Amino acid sequence: MVGSGDRLREERVALGLKQEELAQVGEVNRNTQGSYEKGDRNPDIAYLTAIATTGVDIFYVITGQRNARTAESLSEAETQLLDQYRAIPDADQQAIHPSSAPWPNSRTRRNKST
Repeated sequence: MVGSGDRLREERVALGLKQEELAQVGEVNRNTQGSYEKGDRNPDIAYLTAIATTGVDIFYVITGQRNARTAESLSEAETQLLDQYRAIPDADQQAIHPSSAPWPNSRTRRNKST
């Protein structure tokens, strides 16, 4: 069974962060970070709030369910892309759908270098 520690590690890896780097953001040491990821300890609210600033999906870490992104959480580039998509005719939108078929369960995460 996948637990919150596994999901925390998944989020960290997806962001391209090392344990030490996420630990620093969360103001804990690397050993504590490792304990969270192994499921030996549960992080507190202060830690979760801090690491959320890196893009960690805290709702997913806790519940195992992806939190739907709101319009307010989209980047400027994402907003522009969505606006452009909405501006094209329905037939063109439908033509795009087959090319995006593999995307629903994947997500693009920012690399730490961006």
